[in-house]
Amino acid sequence: MAENTGSVQVGLETSGRTSAQPFPTHTIPPVTSTLATKKATPVALVAQAPSSATLTDIFSEPISTGAPASDIASRPDHPVPRKGILDQTTPKSTNKFYANFFLGNQTNSVWTQPYSLQWSQGSGNAKSWGMSVAHIEADQRVFGPDATANPVEYYLNPVGIQSVIFSAAELGPISGMTLTTDTLTAFSANANLVPSGASSPAITLPLVQGMGFVTAIYHSVTPYIDSSVFFRTITPLASPKAGVTKYKILLEDGNTWLLYATASDGSGLAFTATSNTRLQAAGPFEGTIQIAKNPGDVATQEQSYDTAAGAYPTGLSLSGSVDGSAGSYTLSWAKGGNGSPLLMFALPHHIQSMDAATTAGKTTIQLQTTVKGLATGVVGDSWTMLEPDLPVSIGFAPWNATSGTTQAISAAAQQKIIAAGTSELSQDMDTQSNLNSMYYSGKALSKFATAIYAVHDLAGDASLAQAGLDKLKAAFARFASNTQQYPLVYESAWGGVVSTAAYATGDSGVDFGNTYYNDHHFHWSYFVHAASIIGYLDPSWIPANKDWINTLLRDAANPSPLDPYFPVSRSFDWYHGHSWAKGLFDSGDGKDEESTSEDALFSYAMKMWGRVTGDAAMEARGNLMLAVQKRSFANYFLMETGNVNQPANFVGNRVTGILFENKCDHVGEWRKRRTNGNDAMLSRTYFGANPEYIEGIHMIPINPSSGYTRNQNFIREEWATYFDNGRVDQVAGGWRGILYSNLALIDPKAAYDWFSGPNFDPQYLDDGASLTWYLALSAGLGGSV
Repeated sequence: MAENTGSVQVGLETSGRTSAQPFPTHTIPPVTSTLATKKATPVALVAQAPSSATLTDIFSEPISTGAPASDIASRPDHPVPRKGILDQTTPKSTNKFYANFFLGNQTNSVWTQPYSLQWSQGSGNAKSWGMSVAHIEADQRVFGPDATANPVEYYLNPVGIQSVIFSAAELGPISGMTLTTDTLTAFSANANLVPSGASSPAITLPLVQGMGFVTAIYHSVTPYIDSSVFFRTITPLASPKAGVTKYKILLEDGNTWLLYATASDGSGLAFTATSNTRLQAAGPFEGTIQIAKNPGDVATQEQSYDTAAGAYPTGLSLSGSVDGSAGSYTLSWAKGGNGSPLLMFALPHHIQSMDAATTAGKTTIQLQTTVKGLATGVVGDSWTMLEPDLPVSIGFAPWNATSGTTQAISAAAQQKIIAAGTSELSQDMDTQSNLNSMYYSGKALSKFATAIYAVHDLAGDASLAQAGLDKLKAAFARFASNTQQYPLVYESAWGGVVSTAAYATGDSGVDFGNTYYNDHHFHWSYFVHAASIIGYLDPSWIPANKDWINTLLRDAANPSPLDPYFPVSRSFDWYHGHSWAKGLFDSGDGKDEESTSEDALFSYAMKMWGRVTGDAAMEARGNLMLAVQKRSFANYFLMETGNVNQPANFVGNRVTGILFENKCDHVGEWRKRRTNGNDAMLSRTYFGANPEYIEGIHMIPINPSSGYTRNQNFIREEWATYFDNGRVDQVAGGWRGILYSNLALIDPKAAYDWFSGPNFDPQYLDDGASLTWYLALSAGLGGSV
């Protein structure tokens, strides 16, 4: 029978993930003596005036081309082998969409959107050894655990459906056939199917996000086109242009696909159906074969495919510019083939922000993506997206969309901020940050930096701030000198800076998988944020520490291929509009992102480091990333009523939980399910399933950019869904403080009253948060007047 149902991964994949909370849970010792203050040392503060820069290409120059910070050692090895990656002297991307093709046993899918590709390895009805292509419709999704619930707890898309398979007579079950990759970049890679014993590939597939056709380049081998869904009819059609052969394929699942073949010598390509699973060419072929799905077999859509047939993307370059609070970015594709214009698929957030010239290329073709609504076909070799409201006015002070920057803080509130600051800055910063986790250590440094800023700029106590700043600089020095418990190392096998924790312990999941490139944008964001405040309060500190901070930024967000040490944009995905947190772990559902708020924190921290160091291009990139994140978060992650990109019966969850490339997973309880006869425990954050965990991981840490990336209407709807009518006061521990800090963005008075109340209990502060900042935040947004 036709295989058109596939399989689903119901359990939460936890390779490289720990069940630890996103902050330490030990008790902070009580303060036994308060911080001794001294006369403040005059400092030349960096003005927080909004940037008004006009920059024409904010991605053209690298942060640096020199070696990483001198205190960071180097080594040539990494625990994860570069499986099948052909010689590449440039750094290799680790967190990109194609990573499953060089990780694990290479059997998991790659999602280019709206298509996915998977090496068949002799599986399915066709028993093919080629590269299978699938596209999943909305009615094929699996909802659970109760599909009738509203909202459902998760939805996912089946994998393993082999609709169309690119193969060749030379490929088969002979030991030694390999899948290789080459030319790994931030936006593209090549996948190669290499016959046993051969030194060159039989088929090369350029993998580019959003590609309108899946294109296979055949290298003088005999083409097979296979299907495990079964061919129903194969219809030769008139050539749409010189040198292009065209077929219409109807599969047994009722879906129509178009096939275009372009021979290098201009000749045609004839196929013979040898079975209901195989079309076979008469002999060797040199050229390209392209396939595309034509939903509904619509003639106007077919004409758009005809226009673009024969051309295919091979890579992408990113450019961007800013002019005050207006920004734009352009995706420009390199291409191969016959010179026809490219057809590429745009996600909803692209469509919303395209300029007029790009919008003119829109077609009527729309294909369902796995987790991001409908993709729209757009004809053109480049797209330009506009972001007219960059957050240039956001600085270190509290900010939200209604009030803008800090409101007047009453004298009484200033005294409460100073009282909290006196206590919290008297804590042992050194001990709290001297941990075996870069993530937890960075959170501690960032917490104290924010408290010092609040005391200095918002409460006006320069002496207390100076005393705290001296302690913070001493604690930070351990990391800048790379003498922490697990020092960083630059490894040249992949090309990046990682914790040595997994080298020392053999545990791939230690420190949330940092050594394996998990969560680098999360981890580094806290250090960059803390450094930005230190540099703002004491610019003389910057020169000795700039190289170390810039090394972290280069690792996660290198803007230019001219940097020989780091890949471009390791974490942030300029096609999807957000970062991916998963590093070098293969995954049945692809890369994932669990915390939009920490994703945004990295962009905000980079923006502020650029501001205090005078790097206008870096500041502009941070502003532009925040604007793109604001748009993508609202479309895909932070779901308000009326969201059309997520299933209607999922939107009521408010946040997606963990968004993978192939599924979204939000839950309110632990549960046990049976999958293929095996028991599997499921939780819907990596550390638990309480509502405050699932919602709160998309809040922490509330910072000045939170009011920009988290729409106020969304916050209100989320609060009403989970936390109003006293439910927030049933939440235990530091999560209650997180929730109230989030409330400050829409109801600062209620938040301030709670934080400043006589019975406030410090148990409601997590180890990455301070009462000093929460008071300043809620007061600065208008809560104290």
